[in-house]
Amino acid sequence: MSSEVETSLNISEIARDSSTPLGMTKTVRYRTRAVLRAFTVIELLVVITIIIILAGLILSTVGYVQKKGARSRAETEIAAMSAALESYKADNGIYPRDATASLTDNLAALTDSSYATKSPPDPVPTSYDPRVAAYSAASFYLYGQLSGNVSGDRSTVNQTAYFQFKPNMLSPAGGTGTVTAIRDPFGNSYGYSTAKQANSANGFNPTFDLWSTTSGTNQTQWIKNW
Repeated sequence: MSSEVETSLNISEIARDSSTPLGMTKTVRYRTRAVLRAFTVIELLVVITIIIILAGLILSTVGYVQKKGARSRAETEIAAMSAALESYKADNGIYPRDATASLTDNLAALTDSSYATKSPPDPVPTSYDPRVAAYSAASFYLYGQLSGNVSGDRSTVNQTAYFQFKPNMLSPAGGTGTVTAIRDPFGNSYGYSTAKQANSANGFNPTFDLWSTTSGTNQTQWIKNW
């Protein structure tokens, strides 16, 4: 009798749960839902991982594009300033050269580590920084000769200038303050040298050397006119 009552109760329990498929108990149904939830979490983790990977790829691509754009701009600026220097030479018979303080004669552009054996040596400090005073001073001298603005006052405009510098080509950045150097797209001063005119053992071109150190000490990556 009790067995018949238990069977009747089990059948009634299943019958009351209209969502339970035929032959499937509540326990089995709850376990199935738990498994489904577990798969959902795994899928979510996979999606998050894919998003992180894609974000990393996008960021690396953006960095590459920005660096390539900066190099392209530096090449264009060096070519434009070189053309302006040729115009300067046509009018003055010489290329800009600081004969008084020897700013441009003392900055020798080198592509190896033997600068210490040169006379005078390339002014590279112990902690390499292409924005050292020697680079800035030679670059500023070039700015004064091409722009006609030897004071560095940004408000001064010379209509007979050989080159019109854009604000983003000058240091300090931001278009304000007295100009201290010609700034490359990497934030460093352009290198300008007439060292070979002073000593044939230094420099590369008998006319002038003009270059960008880009972003570090790897001199094979420099952008230069030789």
